[in-house]
Amino acid sequence: MLIRSFAALIAGICFATVSVADTLPSPTGQVILTVTGNIANTNDGKAAKFDRAMLEGLGMTEITTSSPWYDKKSTFAGVPFKVVMDYVGAEGENVSAVALNDYSTNIPMVDVRETDVILATKLNGVDMDVRDKGPIFVIYPYDSASKLQTQTYYARSAWQVTKLIVE
Repeated sequence: MLIRSFAALIAGICFATVSVADTLPSPTGQVILTVTGNIANTNDGKAAKFDRAMLEGLGMTEITTSSPWYDKKSTFAGVPFKVVMDYVGAEGENVSAVALNDYSTNIPMVDVRETDVILATKLNGVDMDVRDKGPIFVIYPYDSASKLQTQTYYARSAWQVTKLIVE
């Protein structure tokens, strides 16, 4: 009887996880990121919308690196790009990062999966705002490999990002 109850409990947990996997929690604060395109998990029609607390709640990591935008090494904190893509169930080859001014850059999904790129929301411990490349800045660990210190990767490092489109 105990084994059957335990098995039923496990089955119920698995079923509950699968049945709610398509619906993400809704943001309660100002939306700073909208993910669309080829994603499985949404919370607003065909989009996944995140406020700062939701996004940062996925787990933060830090990268201390030099970059062409700041005079000295800076510490960026943000959610690993891969974590966000996994959370929304992204399937595709590229992600278009779109900024507030409609600037757009394509980021290959292989970068997302293999380079530890983050969606930075903090710079040196302070929330990034629009005046200083926020709310989200795509940051690679530039100092970790010489190939990341090239125009190719700097061009993929969009700032003031508010949208991601999975293609």
